[in-house]
Amino acid sequence: MTDIPAHLLDPTRRHDIVLLFDVHDGNPNGDPDAGNHPRIDTETYRGLVTDVALKRKIRNTIPLLRPDDPRYKIFVEADIALNSNIERGFTGTAIKPTQRPTPDERQKVQKWMCDNFADIRLFGGVLSTGDARAGHVRGPLQFTFGRSVSPVHPVDHAITRVTQTKQADIDKGEQTEMGSKWTVHYGLYRAHAFYSASRGKQTGVTSDDLQTLWTVLQHMFDHDRSATRGEMATRGLYVFTHDNAFGKAPAATLFDRITIEPLSEEPPRTFNHYKTNTDLADLPSGITFTPLIG
Repeated sequence: MTDIPAHLLDPTRRHDIVLLFDVHDGNPNGDPDAGNHPRIDTETYRGLVTDVALKRKIRNTIPLLRPDDPRYKIFVEADIALNSNIERGFTGTAIKPTQRPTPDERQKVQKWMCDNFADIRLFGGVLSTGDARAGHVRGPLQFTFGRSVSPVHPVDHAITRVTQTKQADIDKGEQTEMGSKWTVHYGLYRAHAFYSASRGKQTGVTSDDLQTLWTVLQHMFDHDRSATRGEMATRGLYVFTHDNAFGKAPAATLFDRITIEPLSEEPPRTFNHYKTNTDLADLPSGITFTPLIG
């Protein structure tokens, strides 16, 4: 794995995170209620990527980094019902599945789920969606939406396919079928994330978990390629680490120290069209700044 500084591997310390990522000629996060139109703030035309989309990429990459490791299974996974995974927690603790477990039983099931599912351990989860109900776990790692630094202008591209969906259409002599594809020419997005050491203690986060997290954040777009998303990459990963669990300064004041500015008035088309500034003057005592990328 990537060599990570020791202070970033300490789960008893608070970590505040700035993540920069970009997209070339792709759709970083389509809105299913709007024909897969790239998500935007309709007042400013800043592009948006939901926290759910970012966590999905993390969930998809963790098993690639930690294959066959029993502590790094994924709870929210395609083709596996959530209720089935919750029932596994009852089975794993030899507790009878029930809608009304005792507080002690609920705690045991939650611990089993945290020990076995990396995304429960990091993000938390609702464990009361079926007949076997184990409450909910509040995770230590939370993400904001990603928001583009500059306005983005989605474009709808007409595309064709050389064959039809239905045999009947081919029999009628039709040779192509029309479709469409949304992209943005370029967008640089910024998201924030927060790791709470106190909640990490409750869910059992370890140094290995943080090692996995930092590595995944650096490489997750390399393992999430698709024709729809175009070319995406992590462009900046900056971490403010506090020397205790509570923290030495508000996250907002730390995030304000990282600013991004366009280098010209022309529409940006690459990451090199921006300049990232970091103001570390008078950084509060007890806080360490680490640029993992950038």
